[in-house]
Amino acid sequence: MAIKVRVGQTQGVKVPTTSSTSGGTMASLQDTNVSNVANGSVLVYDANLSKWVATNELTPTNVKNLDVNGGSF
Repeated sequence: MAIKVRVGQTQGVKVPTTSSTSGGTMASLQDTNVSNVANGSVLVYDANLSKWVATNELTPTNVKNLDVNGGSF
């Protein structure tokens, strides 16, 4: 059974889950490498590996500035 919802002017459908299993882990995802995870790590996409990699550097192997746009609120 689907539940109709509205967010602002956009209508959508919410599909309830009946799964009794718990959520998965980041390590179980095939496109994610979290073998070097540490406190404060973030996921950064590595195009050479075609995977998300846990790192403490936002621009690994690149020494350059990184502009982060947090959007408008």
